[in-house]
Amino acid sequence: LTVTVTVAVAVAVALPSVALENGLARTPPMGWLAWERFRCNVDCRADPRNCISERLFFEMADRLSEDGWRVLGYQYINIDDCWSAKQRDAAGRLVPDPERFPSGIRALADYVHAKGLKLGIYGDLGNFTCGGYPGTTLDYVKQDAQTFAEWGVDMLKLDGCYSSEEEQAKGYPEMARALNATGRPIVYSCSWPAYQGGLPPKVNYTILAEVCNLWRNYDDIQDSWDSVLSILDWFFTNQDVLQPAAGPGHWNDPDMLIIGNFGLSYEQSRSQMALWTMMAAPLLMSTDLRTISPSAKEILQNRLMIQINQDPLGIQGRRIVKEKSLIEVFLRPLSQAASALVFFSRRTDMPFLYTTSLAKLHFPENAVYEVQDVYSGKIISGLKTEDNFSVVINPSGVVMWYLRPTALPVQPWRVVREPAHGEGLRPIL
Repeated sequence: LTVTVTVAVAVAVALPSVALENGLARTPPMGWLAWERFRCNVDCRADPRNCISERLFFEMADRLSEDGWRVLGYQYINIDDCWSAKQRDAAGRLVPDPERFPSGIRALADYVHAKGLKLGIYGDLGNFTCGGYPGTTLDYVKQDAQTFAEWGVDMLKLDGCYSSEEEQAKGYPEMARALNATGRPIVYSCSWPAYQGGLPPKVNYTILAEVCNLWRNYDDIQDSWDSVLSILDWFFTNQDVLQPAAGPGHWNDPDMLIIGNFGLSYEQSRSQMALWTMMAAPLLMSTDLRTISPSAKEILQNRLMIQINQDPLGIQGRRIVKEKSLIEVFLRPLSQAASALVFFSRRTDMPFLYTTSLAKLHFPENAVYEVQDVYSGKIISGLKTEDNFSVVINPSGVVMWYLRPTALPVQPWRVVREPAHGEGLRPIL
């Protein structure tokens, strides 16, 4: 037995492909992340409510636990940059800022875990973090992984400021091995491809999927519709490369949900939620859950939307139509032969009546579907592939459908119908 264990560990260390078979993130991670909303605000004297401190994370953990988020799957509460002291301790360990995190990260993790949640933390594979705090250089990778595990951390986001291409090529796989060697299950989020332009030949998505559970491919999101559109354009322009790379345990990450902040209208908020769901993106909110509006909360807590995002097949959706009328159509295949469709308007003038058919969208011939509008909950029964239909899409808005087959030319599966907590009917695996 001792010999077997020793061999297994040796193989795990030697082969990057073993590194991320950690059984984690089988569906896109869901939770809350500090960065977009709270940035690197460390002035707790002038702004104690909104600075990066243990108080902020204690309070957000309370909200995730008590306001209906956790039961829907939002389970990670993630610290981002600027949490640490400006220097490592005498033993070379990372330590939290003593004034802003006086209880320590272990105490915060214990609090979060007691709420039924999980804690994420931030590091940077370089001399410094992007905010100028101590980075994780190659000689500190194992020690920092062990520190995070001892603190009870459940996710690590490893950024790439102040590091070279060579350091990243060594360091990101090395951290995967180091995290696994701790014996603690820690979801691993990499920024590696974002620092290499996000595309082949510099980025090898086959290797990346063997190293990381999720990864940032592109620019940081900002609190604006322009930022959302720039991310959307990049992801779907490059969907032939990106879409095959995603799946259970390894996800493309277009960055945080900014719904509930200041930059998006109601329609744009609905669009971001729908399009991130079509991308099988991690749903990591970055907003103030203490003051979030009822309308933003309703979008983020849509049960059918979350069910689609968390579909066990884990297939990333694609843009399948791009009209001159500035209407775009996105399709995501789901389990039990179901699918999701999003009709998205880039128009800025008025609601647009868009007419098409499932046949034009390459659905199987002679099939019949039950359709549920994801936002309104309305159900259309008996929609045939050849039937024309129309949807009215608001400017910068979406109509999102969940389609379940009720008749297919060949149907080797059985669909079980069960109420889904007020969201109509859903297929059950």
